[in-house]
Amino acid sequence: MQGREQAIERIRHLLEQVGFLVTDAHGIRPTSFDLMARRDSQILILKILKNIDALAPEEGERLQVLGRLLRGAVLIIGRNSGSSELESGVVYSRYGVPILTEEALEEYLIHGVPPFLLSSPGGVFARIDGPRLRELREHRGLSLGALAGIAGVTRRTIQLYEEGGGAEVSIVERLESFLHDTVARPIPILEESRPSGAPKRDPRRRAVRNPPTPTGDGLRDDVFQRLDTMGWNVVVTVRCPFDAFTEADTGDRAEILLTSVGSLRSARHRAEVLQGLARVLEGHSMFVTRDPTDRESIEGLPLVSIHELNRHRDRAELVELLNERERS
Repeated sequence: MQGREQAIERIRHLLEQVGFLVTDAHGIRPTSFDLMARRDSQILILKILKNIDALAPEEGERLQVLGRLLRGAVLIIGRNSGSSELESGVVYSRYGVPILTEEALEEYLIHGVPPFLLSSPGGVFARIDGPRLRELREHRGLSLGALAGIAGVTRRTIQLYEEGGGAEVSIVERLESFLHDTVARPIPILEESRPSGAPKRDPRRRAVRNPPTPTGDGLRDDVFQRLDTMGWNVVVTVRCPFDAFTEADTGDRAEILLTSVGSLRSARHRAEVLQGLARVLEGHSMFVTRDPTDRESIEGLPLVSIHELNRHRDRAELVELLNERERS
């Protein structure tokens, strides 16, 4: 455990060193991620594991959902797979989530050197920059067959490479050695998480509203239903420091509210993390309690009783209340 704690601290320092605003969520249980960070409009959601085989399928799915919800890049930093150490220049994957070593992340963020290799069940390969390969081949007056002979593959395989297919490392090395140029494409490890083929979302465009998913908890369901009637888009989360990601369209940009529900004791435990996440996402956080309380906030986290929430008719009133209590 100590090794993971140290790794989380090192990665946090690394992100801050290159200009990210970082908040640490790993002390909250349960949670699917350890660190969340923002630099300009880029959001990163990171999970740190010693052995990447410890990632369960449902955890991978939750990380992907969270990435799409927050319009961020999801990344796992790992050290081993079974008894074997991960290779630093290789991007691995579990359940659709990219994985790389701490050293590879540092190479990318500090020195600007992205990874070029992908691990797959068939081995390690690189993605070919098809247009670049075709340009280099034609510039040298080489036919498909001639380049195929140099690479030790078929003419059709070279065609596939020029269409952007993947190639084994040894073949990429032969091509680059002969052409005296790079033909492998860097792997975009920090791209926004979204379904394959889906276009990048406009952050100013509001997501389609759906009714909140029932949780079976009366208080939570009442809170989420009330927020829904105010015009918020409420997405219930699982294994997160917040119980729902709440978003609304304000015209120029989406307004974000991280909503948690529970006891004052739970509010005290989550206050620092919720406020940190709200700062990273440039939004608000709110903790809704069943019973009235004399306190308006805990460490800057606004407290709102269910009775107060029910008295507010629209979103603007609620945001005004949150702004007041964030300053109290």
